[in-house]
Amino acid sequence: MAGRTIQCRNHQLMPTFTDEKRAQVRESLREAGRELFVRYGVRKTTISELTESAGIGTGTFYRFYDSKEDLYVDILEQYNEALIPRLLRESVETYDDPEQAIAALLNVTLDEFESNPLLQRILAENEVDHLRNSVSDEKLQEERTHSMGFFLPYITDWYDKGKVVGPDPETVAETIRAVSRIALQKEQIGEKRYPKVRDTLVAAVASGLTRGGDSSEDSDE
Repeated sequence: MAGRTIQCRNHQLMPTFTDEKRAQVRESLREAGRELFVRYGVRKTTISELTESAGIGTGTFYRFYDSKEDLYVDILEQYNEALIPRLLRESVETYDDPEQAIAALLNVTLDEFESNPLLQRILAENEVDHLRNSVSDEKLQEERTHSMGFFLPYITDWYDKGKVVGPDPETVAETIRAVSRIALQKEQIGEKRYPKVRDTLVAAVASGLTRGGDSSEDSDE
């Protein structure tokens, strides 16, 4: 069905979209964002550059996103939908031993932070604080809760079996998540020293979270 138009209060004609057209426009904006955010970073990319690349008007952009930062978060969420299952396959689904699984999870996550062009641009330009200040706390918490939901069942199972230690599974999960942010400190740590610092931290956290845990089968089984 062809798109129609509706008249707004300011008497400008705005197009209405079919569901298919809305999906096409949203994906065009994501493609534009992925290209331009890698090239210029979020702060230096303009709305007009995004809309020109996507082939839409500025007014149409705001029917899909409140800001370019919201677009970035949406791109990140879509990226995580593909990334997280792979991280799980290469870590917690590969190793029965929690210490090995946690170390593998941290390593594959850090590898991704250090190699993905979109994430690299955000880290290199130190735009993390800008994104936090530009996106609502509710939106950030929603994305955080969603991504944590993939990992938490594994950690809860280890916790219930006494294979990891900590005040609660959520704190264990947040600890693992926090370690992955060492990639933000790579420049401050220094290129030469960073690999050794990374390896030391990963090993210490994986060991520390499983210290005292019983990796053997329960005695009554």
